[in-house]
Amino acid sequence: MKILVCVKQVPDTTEVRIDRETNTLQRQDVPSILNPFDRHALEEALRVKERCGGTVSVLTMGPLQAQEVLKECLALGADEAVLVSDKAFAGADTLATSRTLAAAIAKLQPAELIFCGKQAIDGDTAQVGPELAEHLNMAQITCVSKLEVFPAERRLIAEREVEDGHEVLELSLPAVLTVSKSLNEPRYPSIKGRLRANKTSIPILMLADLGLQAEETGLQGSPTRVVRIFAPETRKGGEVIQGMAPRQAADLLAIRLKQAGIF
Repeated sequence: MKILVCVKQVPDTTEVRIDRETNTLQRQDVPSILNPFDRHALEEALRVKERCGGTVSVLTMGPLQAQEVLKECLALGADEAVLVSDKAFAGADTLATSRTLAAAIAKLQPAELIFCGKQAIDGDTAQVGPELAEHLNMAQITCVSKLEVFPAERRLIAEREVEDGHEVLELSLPAVLTVSKSLNEPRYPSIKGRLRANKTSIPILMLADLGLQAEETGLQGSPTRVVRIFAPETRKGGEVIQGMAPRQAADLLAIRLKQAGIF
């Protein structure tokens, strides 16, 4: 079974900085980590490989420094890793990102199962996984919390988290899954894995390799724009109603709400 995991290198959440000219994340000289949700996606891919056989490939789009997270994925047990990197990809929104990743996947050996984290902690959009499935014309399930794969029957059964409980769905392969943190507990890399990762050369795919035009990716291919960034105003402290009977407190609360125009 050919399994692919899409991962992302994200800024450490305590070190997020914004480029005020482009309104995009400033990644230079900022500590970066493997997106936590993607760590769970990789872990599940490795578990499926251990149960069903096959290979696990890891793919990311980013600057050359993103090789660091690919090395980490190799140390954890991935068989191979590919970096999609070109200046033309800079500033991509979720649509341009998913379009570029889909083009890269089309260049690789077809995957029967593609894993993504539920969302990235920098953008928190949870859009790239579903958009990727649309570009690849593959079935998808989001927010997966339990998974069973039956490669001989080319199907899977997944439980997903929804607002009021859980859903159990069955899909035919190939499929794209985005996973939540409740799906598993990620492993730690071994010393042997780290040594192998350090010796592994990571191939790089550029714009010319993907068959895309510059206007289809990066900032040019992004229909969404961040037009303004601001910190919300600090909320002023409200009135605390206390020291009276419950009925009196309720009456006073109703008066205050009417005065505030809430009802």
